[in-house]
Amino acid sequence: MLLIDGDIFCYRVACVCETSAQAIRGFNGLISDVLLGFSDHDYVLYITGGNNFRHDVATTAPYKGNRKDTPKPEFLPDVRQHAIEYWGAILVEGEEADDAIAIAASTHYLNHDPIMVSIDKDFDQIAGMHYNFVKRDLYFITSETGLKNFYKQILTGDSIDNIIGVDGIGAGAAQDLIGGCRKETDMWDICEDQLGYDRALENARLLWLRRTEGQMWMPPRERTAGERFYGEATSATH
Repeated sequence: MLLIDGDIFCYRVACVCETSAQAIRGFNGLISDVLLGFSDHDYVLYITGGNNFRHDVATTAPYKGNRKDTPKPEFLPDVRQHAIEYWGAILVEGEEADDAIAIAASTHYLNHDPIMVSIDKDFDQIAGMHYNFVKRDLYFITSETGLKNFYKQILTGDSIDNIIGVDGIGAGAAQDLIGGCRKETDMWDICEDQLGYDRALENARLLWLRRTEGQMWMPPRERTAGERFYGEATSATH
C-alpha cells in the first residue's frame, strides 16, 4: 500500500505552472509516474484540510507563522480539488496529512507493507518503508533511527514550519547529543536540559506525527502503560 503525501505533490506542480490545466496535467504526471513504479500496490492519497491542532499547541511562535505573508500558488486550490475528485484523495481535518499517513503506517508497520511516499524529512521519524519520489530512493527506517530523528529535530527545530530550536544547535550538534543515546528517557533529558521542559514539550508536540487518532505526545516518564507511540503499546519505562 502506497501512502502518498498529496500536499507535496500539489505544491510542487502549483508552484511552477502557469495555468490550472497545466498544473493538473503536472499533478497527474507525477502521481502516475509513482504508481507506474509500484504497479502491484494500491494507494491512498492524503491532503491536509483545516483546523490543524498544532496552531493551538504553538505558543513560542505561531505555527507556520513565517508563511503568512507568502501568497499560496494561484492554482493550488484547483489541483487539490482535482486530487480529491479524480484521484480520491482523503481530506484530513483537525491534523495534517502527515499525521494520517503516520497513523496508517504505524498500524501496519509489523508486516512492512505500507510505503510512505513523500520528500518531507518529517516522515523520517516513522519506522517503515519510505519512497522519495524525487530521488527515486526506496529506503527503510528502523524504530531506533526514527526515534532519534524525532529527538534531534526537537533540538534543531524546523525553520520551514516556524518551530524554534536551540540556538547554535544544527544537525551535526544534535547528532552528537542524541546519536549515542540508548534509552528514550536519556534523549528526552537532553532536550529538556537544552530547551527547558515547556519549550521541549511544545517542540515535541508540534513535530510529532501521530500514531493513533487524537494522540497528544507525552514525555516518556509521563505515559500510561498501554499508550501507543511507536506503532505498538509502550510503557512509561521505555
